[in-house]
Amino acid sequence: MVGKARGLIACCCVVASLAGNATLADAQALHATAACRDGMPHGAYELRSANGRLRVSGAFNRGRRTGSFIFWTSGGTRVAHVPYDEDQVSGTLSLWYADAALGAEAQQKLEAAFSAGRRHGLTRSWFADGRSRAVFRYENDELAEARAWDASGAPLGDGAARERAARDRAGDEKYYASLDAIVRGHLPACAERGVGPTRAHASGAHDAVR
Repeated sequence: MVGKARGLIACCCVVASLAGNATLADAQALHATAACRDGMPHGAYELRSANGRLRVSGAFNRGRRTGSFIFWTSGGTRVAHVPYDEDQVSGTLSLWYADAALGAEAQQKLEAAFSAGRRHGLTRSWFADGRSRAVFRYENDELAEARAWDASGAPLGDGAARERAARDRAGDEKYYASLDAIVRGHLPACAERGVGPTRAHASGAHDAVR
C-alpha cells in the first residue's frame, strides 16, 4: 500500500470468472475491496469470488494503477500479469492458458515487453503444448522483426510471420482492453462518507471473464 489510505471500500460486482480469451459464461458475484485516499483509489485492490477466492490483485497510487495486476480464474489458475507505471503498461506482460488441471502450473501463452504503454522489445508466444509459436521484436511500437512456427514446428515465411504478428496484436489488445475494463468497471466509490467502511454496488460483464 502506498501512503496512508483513508477508509476501506467494499464493492459487490456481478461479473464472470476469468478464463483467458474465452467467451462469457456463468456470471457470479465478485466482491472488491480497495483503499481510498482523497476520493481516489489508493493502495491495495482485490477482487474476490463469493467463496473468498482471489481473482484480481493490484494497487493504485492516487487513482493510477501501479505495480503488478494479477488475474486468476475461478479455479485458481493465474491467467494474466499486467505491470503498470503511472497507469500505463510498463514492463513484461504475461499471459497463461486457462485450462490447467487443478493445482497444476498453467502453460505460459504470451510474454510481451512494454514501455510507457508501447510495445518495445520482444514478444514471445507458445502453443498450449509448450512449443514456440512466435517471436516478434518491436521498436517503439513498430514491428521490426518477426519469426513464427506452425503447430508442427515448421517455420513460417517472413510474410506469414508478419501477418500472424498483426493478427496476434489485434487479438491481444482486445483481450488487454477486457482486463482493463474489469478493473475500471468495478472501482470503489471513494467519495468520503464519514468514518468507517462504505459499501458501493456496480455490475458489468466482460469477454475476458467467465
